[in-house]
Amino acid sequence: MYVNMVDVKREASLRESIESLYFGYRAFTAGPDRILAARGLGRVHHRILYFVGRNEDCSVSGLLDVLAVTKQALHAPLRQLMEMGLVESRAAPDDRRRKRLRLTVAGERLEAKLTATQLKLLDEVFAEVGPTAERGWKRAMQRLAK
Repeated sequence: MYVNMVDVKREASLRESIESLYFGYRAFTAGPDRILAARGLGRVHHRILYFVGRNEDCSVSGLLDVLAVTKQALHAPLRQLMEMGLVESRAAPDDRRRKRLRLTVAGERLEAKLTATQLKLLDEVFAEVGPTAERGWKRAMQRLAK
């Protein structure tokens, strides 16, 4: 039972929300996961492509902050994306020791393909549930992210 001893109905509702989050995330990542698997890549690669694409010329440390992972966790998948010609690293103009990351043209195409499946899914779901539910979902996700 929930630590604060909430009533049984509330706990059941919260557990239903947990399951909805798990199953919703599985549906949200299924399309990109299939595309990535065909290239020998995984979900972490998509996260890197997405956030490098959204934050052009970000530093490696900036990417670490956004993804909330360690250098060790980022190193291998980032190196793999660079070796595949999907992400490139350039010296920062103000400090040649600092590296700036950006997607290559091939990286932009792959990121767009991966994210398009998620945009389409969210668009369909939000069209079905309506703008009030969409705003509520965004508020809930933003609160969880804190």
